[in-house]
Amino acid sequence: MIEIENLYKSFNGNDVLKGLFLKVEEGETVTVIGRSGCGKSVLLKHIIGLLRPDMGDVWVDGQNVKTLPKNELYKLRLKIGVVFQSSALLDSLSVGENVALGLTENKRVSPNKVKEIVREKLSLVELEGIGDKKISELSGGMKKRVAVARALAVNPSYILYDEPTTALDPITARTINELILSLKKKIRITGIVVTHDMESAFYVADRIAMLHDGKIIFDGTPMEVQTTSNPIVQCFVKGGGEY
Repeated sequence: MIEIENLYKSFNGNDVLKGLFLKVEEGETVTVIGRSGCGKSVLLKHIIGLLRPDMGDVWVDGQNVKTLPKNELYKLRLKIGVVFQSSALLDSLSVGENVALGLTENKRVSPNKVKEIVREKLSLVELEGIGDKKISELSGGMKKRVAVARALAVNPSYILYDEPTTALDPITARTINELILSLKKKIRITGIVVTHDMESAFYVADRIAMLHDGKIIFDGTPMEVQTTSNPIVQCFVKGGGEY
């Protein structure tokens, strides 16, 4: 379980998070929506300990992230897979080497076992047999799938998706949404999806939380999002007007 309690964070006097509360239960997928620059990615960085809160706590598996010593934080990060907005694949490595990166850098796994895991994870994202390809040979959608395979390679308990459908055409975005949903069903992984793509949010989420002015102002099911009377949520979901 992930639980964020009264989280505050500012940068150079600019208050980004202002008392944020959010709880993610085991096995569910929560989508965090909100305008660009509202702090969605900042929230993810707190969960994996890249940022420390000015105030408040972030709990993952019963551990308070901000109080963990460095070696314990590294252990906790092995439970969390991250799919970055730009995929963040390394062009100097092959597809297979990219997928294996978390294993080769952080775990003592034999070369044969690494190859087996790479094949398994590429198969899971429907990219069998491309381990020797260069990153430059891949389409945008394939790069995103490789990024997901890399996140899954260490068998994490949690996976964080930062804008997984950004810069993808509608058809490719749909396949990524289907992949996120299928992974939840196949391996029961707990997920947080940060996005401003409402089609994606409705498709993959068990719950949708809206971040606005540094706080979660709404937290409910996709159906409740569509029927809420909250004018800020309605404005964002329908893509009209100012708030």
